[in-house]
Amino acid sequence: MANKILQSNGYRDSIEKGIAAVSYFNRGVSFGHGTMEENIESLKEKLLDADAVVIGAGAGLSTAAGFVYSGPRFTKYFFDFGKSYGYTDMYAGGFYPYPKKEIFWAYWARYIYINRYMDAPKDTYKKLNKLVSDKDYFVITTNVDHCFQKAGFDKKRLFYTQGDYGLFQSVNPKIRQTFDNEEWVMEAMEAQGFVKNGDGIFALPDDRNIKMEIPTELIPKCPLDGSMVTTNLRSDNSFVEDEGWHRASSAYADFIRRHEKMKVLYLELGVGSNTPVIIKYPFWHMTSVNPEATYVCINYGESYCPKEIDDRSICIDEDIDKVLAELL
Repeated sequence: MANKILQSNGYRDSIEKGIAAVSYFNRGVSFGHGTMEENIESLKEKLLDADAVVIGAGAGLSTAAGFVYSGPRFTKYFFDFGKSYGYTDMYAGGFYPYPKKEIFWAYWARYIYINRYMDAPKDTYKKLNKLVSDKDYFVITTNVDHCFQKAGFDKKRLFYTQGDYGLFQSVNPKIRQTFDNEEWVMEAMEAQGFVKNGDGIFALPDDRNIKMEIPTELIPKCPLDGSMVTTNLRSDNSFVEDEGWHRASSAYADFIRRHEKMKVLYLELGVGSNTPVIIKYPFWHMTSVNPEATYVCINYGESYCPKEIDDRSICIDEDIDKVLAELL
């Protein structure tokens, strides 16, 4: 059944199998055993011995890398939006009913730039890459910030299930393609008055005089039919799974199939309870059906496993960046 969880039928089939897999675990959960130091030593040994590593990454990994949506990052780049509209984090701003498309897209240009084209404040992803670079690995992630590829991971070993901040899609349901938005984002940042510093990073001008809207002619449109566009982020059935998405899905399914009876380390990092059927539940089940497999959960404040696989699991309730540093 482990193989069937991720057949080329794709994302929806994995969701269904992930939900079904939960019924196998009915004796409750375990929060692990031993001290952090003991668990890190055990994880080091498992990494050395593993034939393959499957990394499952959620929002907690980017949070550990400093990609947070409130606090100083929000205040620095969205102080004017926060003052005008009353919200205090980027996530809330993404759902605000702005009175004009020019304002809506000014907000999203900043949002995409900061969370897609800027590097993470910490080198957490680079630590992870260094840890697995000499292993046979694959990454499945619900994150849409492109941090894996920016940190040097092989793009042929990455499956972004929920989309990419760096892509637009048409609102026309007949157009099942995505479009790179980097050039548009850079133009929209300049149009608002942001200037590049010595490191080539857009920053506030000295007088903090920036605009909260872009010119009407800069509102992004589909290059194929001129229709409006939206971000390529999974929120409903309109999400476009383009050719690249399907190639990554097939590559992931093939990786799982080729290693299903080998010494596989399922390394889950920062996966919460919002979408457990994509990574967490399949990882649990694939560990349960392969006696050679080990499940690892590193998640600050939310690290646990089913009791059925407790003897082949490592749970570390700690900051992911700190753990990766210790592993190195």
